[in-house]
Amino acid sequence: MATVILVRHGRTTANTAGVLAGRTAGVRLDDTGAAQAARTAERLAAVPLAAVVTSPLERCRQTARAILRAQDGTPATATERGITECDYGAWQGRSLRELAKEPLWKTVQTQPSAAAFPDGESMAAMQARSVAAVRRLDALYEAEHGAGAVWVAVSHGDIIKSVLADALGMHLDLFQRLQVDPASVSIVRYTATRPYVLATNTHAGDLSWLKPPAKPARRRKKADDAAVGGGAGPGAPA
Repeated sequence: MATVILVRHGRTTANTAGVLAGRTAGVRLDDTGAAQAARTAERLAAVPLAAVVTSPLERCRQTARAILRAQDGTPATATERGITECDYGAWQGRSLRELAKEPLWKTVQTQPSAAAFPDGESMAAMQARSVAAVRRLDALYEAEHGAGAVWVAVSHGDIIKSVLADALGMHLDLFQRLQVDPASVSIVRYTATRPYVLATNTHAGDLSWLKPPAKPARRRKKADDAAVGGGAGPGAPA
């Protein structure tokens, strides 16, 4: 049961300007975003990461570098196009205030599964490729590092919301109910039975409970099943 920590990049100049950056080159973290990335890296320092995977866009690569600097070990690194930002097409680079006047805006808000950006991709395609990438990488790192492997995917707000919606069994049309802030941490553990969403949109708190045990616990029967009554939480005997 590998675990993926989904980290959104820190705040950018486009975020503060109210512009839909999309895949625009050269969009970087502002001073606040760099500080946010550093704080998130401090939280993750307690967890020996098997890998840090990032969207190819600069703001995510900056955030990933902060995470890597805080690690004692040397996690594997990779760039993954499957978790890059949505291709917003003709919407890219325009102000959110202006886009809110477009008829498509209402569809994006209320029925995203039917939304396709002009000269870009549909939100359904965005979810399909991002979920496929995360699930594929999760299986890879579990095979390479064992069931206790923990890895990080540094990505974008809509991408992380899409992955969380899938893990929660939510229809894409409900994904706007989820909030994913800059440099926030969300956590999903995939198992043969189902995904478990361990945290969403967190900004603070101890993450050392994600550290794999020094000696793997004896695997209990039905280990992938949900504990009736809620269980004893992290660190309980297996």
